[in-house]
Amino acid sequence: MGRATLTLFMSALARRTPARRVLVFFSERRAFATATHIPRPPPPTEDPPTETFSAPSKPKLYYTHPPHNDLPQIQKRWPFILAFAALGVSGWAAFLLVAMNQERLSSSVVRQILQTAREDKGLHAALGDAIRFEPTWYLNGDPWINGSINLPQGNVDVSFRLKGHRGSGTLYFTSIRKAKGQAFTPLRFKVICDDGRVVDILPQSSSVSGSQSQ
Repeated sequence: MGRATLTLFMSALARRTPARRVLVFFSERRAFATATHIPRPPPPTEDPPTETFSAPSKPKLYYTHPPHNDLPQIQKRWPFILAFAALGVSGWAAFLLVAMNQERLSSSVVRQILQTAREDKGLHAALGDAIRFEPTWYLNGDPWINGSINLPQGNVDVSFRLKGHRGSGTLYFTSIRKAKGQAFTPLRFKVICDDGRVVDILPQSSSVSGSQSQ
């Protein structure tokens, strides 16, 4: 209802009903309309009991981890790799040395030097007959030829072991070429026997110098 209607209702009610009854009526309706709260319980008259402990409290259960298993130790591989690398390098170096020795052994210069030494009478008196290369066990019976043979640059310097039926010795041969197109000049051609004797073959080495100049 609007305000005008409420005003007319109040004025009509005031004419018929005394003012005291109107106030009681409205006060009762107001009390009835606002009585919605729940009554609170009375406050406690005594304090709550206090719980005391005579010993430490029992620890709570906790999750136990499974036992720790050590991981397997990985073996280091670099020592094996280093060993195989060293073995490979050593094998390759040994192969190169053997190949170079076979090249010197099969050269015409070394064959001519051996032939000249076999024909020398003084070497026959020192080493005996059947003068030949002294074999080595690590080359499967082949001799070891030390030094180098470089004919294009005019330089030959070799030494190797000889053996006869009387004894053994080491042969040394050195020859150079002073200029291109000239003959080689032997500088050293001798055999040092194991007993200390030295056999000089240089005066009879004309055939060796001639074979190198070809």
